[in-house]
Amino acid sequence: MGFAHRGAPAWYQRENTLAAFNRALAFGASGLESDAWLAADGVPVLHHDGEFGPPGLRRSVPALSSGALPGWLPTLPALYQQLGTEFELSLDIKAPAGHAADATTTAVLAAARAAGGVAAVRRLWLCGPLGSLRAWRELDADVRLVNSASVRDIREAGGIGPYTRELRAAGVAALNLRAREWAAPTAAIARVLHDHELLAFGWDVQRPPTLARLLGYGLDGVYSDHVDRLVAATGRRAG
Repeated sequence: MGFAHRGAPAWYQRENTLAAFNRALAFGASGLESDAWLAADGVPVLHHDGEFGPPGLRRSVPALSSGALPGWLPTLPALYQQLGTEFELSLDIKAPAGHAADATTTAVLAAARAAGGVAAVRRLWLCGPLGSLRAWRELDADVRLVNSASVRDIREAGGIGPYTRELRAAGVAALNLRAREWAAPTAAIARVLHDHELLAFGWDVQRPPTLARLLGYGLDGVYSDHVDRLVAATGRRAG
């Protein structure tokens, strides 16, 4: 799977916009990636850091209703309405500091189910730390959960064996490490994950040699800003 990170902004387009997401899918990306925040009226919104505007005039997505947001900033229901549900969608679930992200997760799941039923939910890949994923699994049995982690997390758990057992116990589908952490000494992590019927993902995969190397390690999903490189490495989306 190839996820167009924030709609692949390396193509000199504004990230996290419907135009960027549409262009990535039109070029053949099998999936999209973004971050989900909850607006004040309970609508999930796709934006990276939850704030927008020039310095000194910054505004917070969670402090505003979805109708008060600028037109370029898409809601998740608007994404589904314009682009349909026939693609994989990876979302980092966000919430203001000090707040749990469960409400955002609940709203995201409801939006997916309203747009495309169980099939749309099963195309969702919700990313977060292991502690949050345990709670999200209780919210829905169909959604795919992705553990955003690091090699340090794995080492602190006692190695990939014990960590994999934790992932399976939490109902996680995939482990996602940054591209630079996937190297020859850690490539065996992917094999262990596969032995336990889990997937291996890599994010921040930008250069063609890095894409080729990670896919050669057996990774099942990669995230990139460059949709042309992504499609060339992973193949064009059917349809």
